[in-house]
Amino acid sequence: MGYKVVVVGATGNVGKEMLNILAEREFPVDEIAVLASRKSLGTEVSFGDETLKTQDLEQFDFTGWDIALFAIGSDATKVYAPKAAATGCVVIDNSSLYRYDPDVPLIVPEVNADAIEGYTKKNIIANPNCSTAQMVVALKPLHDRAKIKRVVVSTYQSVSGTGKEAIDELWDQTKGIYVPGQEVQPKVYPKQIAFNVIPHIDVFLDSGETKEEWKMVAETKKIVDPAIKVTATCVRVPVFVGHSEAVNIEFEEFLDWEEATEILREAPGVMVVDKREAGGYITPVECVGEYATYISRIRQDSTIENGLNLWCVSDNLRKGAALNAVQIAEVLGQRCLKKG
Repeated sequence: MGYKVVVVGATGNVGKEMLNILAEREFPVDEIAVLASRKSLGTEVSFGDETLKTQDLEQFDFTGWDIALFAIGSDATKVYAPKAAATGCVVIDNSSLYRYDPDVPLIVPEVNADAIEGYTKKNIIANPNCSTAQMVVALKPLHDRAKIKRVVVSTYQSVSGTGKEAIDELWDQTKGIYVPGQEVQPKVYPKQIAFNVIPHIDVFLDSGETKEEWKMVAETKKIVDPAIKVTATCVRVPVFVGHSEAVNIEFEEFLDWEEATEILREAPGVMVVDKREAGGYITPVECVGEYATYISRIRQDSTIENGLNLWCVSDNLRKGAALNAVQIAEVLGQRCLKKG
């Protein structure tokens, strides 16, 4: 026996990637339904060799379905996730709505799979922010060895994190710069994204940090250890897919970069590519379509007593969103639902 699975938001970038990964990883699906808003009703999406037509989310009855992967915004999730959960269908939510709810586990399977047992409180599991997910996969094995005190991270986040309209804006602006009269003004972003970087992701808070920066702090504490201090600067860059991060880590005790490298080589979900030569590191272009979180540029930070620097790159549509959600579903099945 397999699972009856619903993908909500199946026509979006993340929803399509969820379907791809469910098929690629041969998740035990007995039956699958793909849902979208009414304006996308009947749109066809691929699931392995099958072509599926989207159904109307508003009219769908979740009764009898096992798992629902949600890839829609927080406003719609607020309406439909509790409805799905109330029928007994377990919701795995990719929005930010439930991440900070103490009764909802926030899961990165390589890091805190044991926390999944808490899903029964609301029948909902939260998927973390894309920039947090890849970072904590690298932090956890190092934290287990030397205990992390503080993390300073600067992100270089691709436009796919914002959605299809942002991808189109980068493409159109890039072309328009070279064709007089076809210049494209910013709509999705407050400033031009082509050939530019924008130190602003999500809304500004009273503290001066952005919501994206706050998310990285709060989620790292919830997933790894509330004692870790985190400060983040999140930047949008003109890259289509793949988030990169420069991570500075301060430990409670000394950790040699060579030992750190070996720890990361053995860590689940991590791939170390770190040759100290031209091209001996990973860039976003190379991580697209891959499952792993790639780590490069591991080195001692000589400015503090127990410090390391590293470079962290991952496909944000995969590990940062769709892959992590499917991995959560796999853990849920193996540990809790036990079908398939």
